[in-house]
Amino acid sequence: MNTAPTTTETAAPVELDLDARLAMVGALMDERLAYANITFEVDTAHLPAADPIPTVVAPPIIQPATSPCPYTTPVAATLHRARVRLETAGWCTGQLRDEQGATCLIGAIRAEAGNRGQADDACAVLLEAIQRDFADADTVPSWNDAQRSPRLALLYLDRAAALADSRGL
Repeated sequence: MNTAPTTTETAAPVELDLDARLAMVGALMDERLAYANITFEVDTAHLPAADPIPTVVAPPIIQPATSPCPYTTPVAATLHRARVRLETAGWCTGQLRDEQGATCLIGAIRAEAGNRGQADDACAVLLEAIQRDFADADTVPSWNDAQRSPRLALLYLDRAAALADSRGL
């Protein structure tokens, strides 16, 4: 019987530098991507052409309609509009108006009053409404600045508007 001679010699492993290894991996990845592309085309060949994705248009911003003023007297209407302004634009303390447009009680009344006299009358009625429950309140601005939230400010604007309306102001 003829047998092939056996040798125990093994070839030394070849050490590849970084560029050679990157070239080998790049060739392997190119082959895999080409195969994946062909597979995708075969898998999706039966699908009809998809319609283009429609553009999404945001709905228009709808502003809630303001309720009509329930008061016919000018000072009461001013106090009601000041309340609406505080609800929509925001409430602040320590200043008439902040950078975002929020106002304090006095700032809202001045912005909504038709003239200076009407603003002064509205502030006087508001102070009276506040002092009915907070006897130590010296001024509207000091009481406004002592509040932590707009809840009481809005409540007392409502009370002052009802008071002014009952007096025909």
